[in-house]
Amino acid sequence: MAEPAGKRLKSSLPLCTAHRSSAAASGARHNLPAAVEEALCGASVFERDDVALPRVASFFHQEALKQQDEAEAMVGYLAERGGAFCGKDIQKPGCEAVCAVLPALELLLLQLKEEVGVMVELSQLACEHGDPHAAHVVKSHFLRPRVDRLKLLGDLLTNARRLGCTNDQTGGFGEYILNELQEELSR
Repeated sequence: MAEPAGKRLKSSLPLCTAHRSSAAASGARHNLPAAVEEALCGASVFERDDVALPRVASFFHQEALKQQDEAEAMVGYLAERGGAFCGKDIQKPGCEAVCAVLPALELLLLQLKEEVGVMVELSQLACEHGDPHAAHVVKSHFLRPRVDRLKLLGDLLTNARRLGCTNDQTGGFGEYILNELQEELSR
């Protein structure tokens, strides 16, 4: 027996403020209650049926995997040197959801710039405390790849602006062209 259309089940899952109405629902939906869809939405912004930017989605997924691998490598290096990892609180990001390519690229660029700054500080701190090995490892394994990604991301952002990508959810032809023509997205 299905729940009435207007009734929402009690749940601790957050409500999605940007959720599409049931009138604009996907034609590919199959036995997916609106409440479940609302709780799951936002998981893959660029893979939705009304956006469909597979290379962009793959690019952001690969970036997330790279960041995870680098974090694990840094914790591994800390363990090799006999250090102990202590988790610190991670601040909540300034925005809840990004629904367009241009702001997603801008946020990733800001995050990478912040990470590069932290890596430079870490390298300088290691030099000041007489640990050239740690300074070298930070520069070669963690800083240099981020600088390369920073350049790539800057190029993508420039191309997105030139193609007319927008900051709003409407998307457009620029996002489609960026998805189709950018070889960098599939690297």
